[in-house]
Amino acid sequence: MNLANKLTILRIFLIPVFMLFLLNKVPYGESIAALIFVVAALTDTLDGYIARKRNQITTLGKFIDPLADKLLVSAALISLVQMGKLSAWVVVIIISREFTISILRAVAASEGVVIAASWWGKAKTITQIVAIIALLINNFPFRYVGIPMDQIMMYAAVIFTIISGIDYLRLNKQMILKE
Repeated sequence: MNLANKLTILRIFLIPVFMLFLLNKVPYGESIAALIFVVAALTDTLDGYIARKRNQITTLGKFIDPLADKLLVSAALISLVQMGKLSAWVVVIIISREFTISILRAVAASEGVVIAASWWGKAKTITQIVAIIALLINNFPFRYVGIPMDQIMMYAAVIFTIISGIDYLRLNKQMILKE
C-alpha cells in the first residue's frame, strides 16, 4: 500500500476519534475535534498531491479517497446537528447530493467513463470544510464582531453543493438517459 492510500486510510480512522472528542464531555474536546478535523481534511489534499507527484494513482485510491471525504464531512455534519449547531435540512441536501453524484460516478465507471472533479465540485468541498471548521470553533473570531461567518459559509456551502450537483448532472446527462 502506497503512502497516498495510507493517508486516506488515516483519514477514515480519524473520523471516530474526531467524533469521540466532539460529542463527549472532554476538556477542550471541541477544540481537539476541530484540530483533528483540520488534519483529516488536509490529508485529502496531501494524499492526492502525493499520488499524482509519485505517479501512484491506484484503483483503491480512486475508490476510497472520495469515500473517505464523504464519510468525514457526513460525520461532522451529523454531529453538528446532534449538537444543535446545524439544521438537519442542510445535511440532507449535502448528503443527498453526495449520494447522487456517487451513483452517477459509479454508473459512468461501469461504462468506462471517469467523471473528473469540476471547479464547482472543488468549490463545494472547500466551502463545506470551511463552514464545518467555523461551526466547530464556534465562529471564532467573527463572533466577537457580530458576523455570523459560520452561517454565511454554510449557506455558501449549500449553494455550491446544489450548483455543483446540477452541473455534474447536466454535463453527464448521457449517463442518466442511457437505457
